[in-house]
Amino acid sequence: MTKTMGRLSVLAAAVLWSSSGIFAKADFFADWPQEWRGLIFAFWRAFFAALILLPGVRGARFRPLLVPMVLCFAGMNVTFLTAMVRSTAANAIWLQNLAPFWVLLATLSIFREPMERKDAVPLVCAILGVLLILGCELGGGATGSRIGVLCGVLSGVFYAGVVVTLRQLRDENAVWLTAVNHAAAAVLLVPVVLRLGILPDAKQLLWLAAFGGLQMAAPYILLSRGLRVVSSQEAVAIALTEPILSPVWAFLVWGERPAWWTLCGAGLILTGLFLRYVVCELLSARTPRRLEGEAHAAARQPSRSSEKALR
Repeated sequence: MTKTMGRLSVLAAAVLWSSSGIFAKADFFADWPQEWRGLIFAFWRAFFAALILLPGVRGARFRPLLVPMVLCFAGMNVTFLTAMVRSTAANAIWLQNLAPFWVLLATLSIFREPMERKDAVPLVCAILGVLLILGCELGGGATGSRIGVLCGVLSGVFYAGVVVTLRQLRDENAVWLTAVNHAAAAVLLVPVVLRLGILPDAKQLLWLAAFGGLQMAAPYILLSRGLRVVSSQEAVAIALTEPILSPVWAFLVWGERPAWWTLCGAGLILTGLFLRYVVCELLSARTPRRLEGEAHAAARQPSRSSEKALR
């Protein structure tokens, strides 16, 4: 795979991930109770994604860290889709994308790691962005919207838990970890779904199958292929397409308009993510190359002096 193909694979994954609002906002699920709709979506999406991913699993093995990982993933799945149903797509996706900053706060408070200078400004941008969204939504929004916003914040916290555990499991097969996350989420949620007794009709079932296959399983496959030739820093930059496009799709397909404070808060969060995971990483990558060039030039200097003496 060429680097261009790798970048296109990561971009395609981000675009497919961004389609969550298209599926979750579909009006032919309106007869499902709003308070349970996100959980039901979470079950069916995880179920169909697991069906697609499990046949490709290699190197499966149990490790104790799988338990907190799948619990965080199931929690993220439910809270994100509940936020998507009970609030706007923009609120749901941007509040979930606070996960990197929750990870940073965890490393500072729990693991007592010192904060690097490059983390300060992006963290302030993220805090201001979420405070703006929360302040406006909790201060004047409807009850359902408030619950949706709080679920969006929780989805970011659970997402951070998934990221932390995945870092500890980075030597494991990526497809195995992704498949077990979806399969475990479906198993954990199936008792609640059966108790609710809400089953999809044929049209809804096809839509849910596409939700799990196109919006979840296919992007993970594309991302894993793209990462063979694309650096993680570049992949993070390309993946910022997802939170930008998600509210766009919801507007174009279902006419959902995000509030002005969501757009402003999202802009602050995006600025923080871009500064931290694009600008700072590029500067960090250039510094060793610059130092290496200076060292190489210094090493060549004595030989030039010797040449001059010989002349």
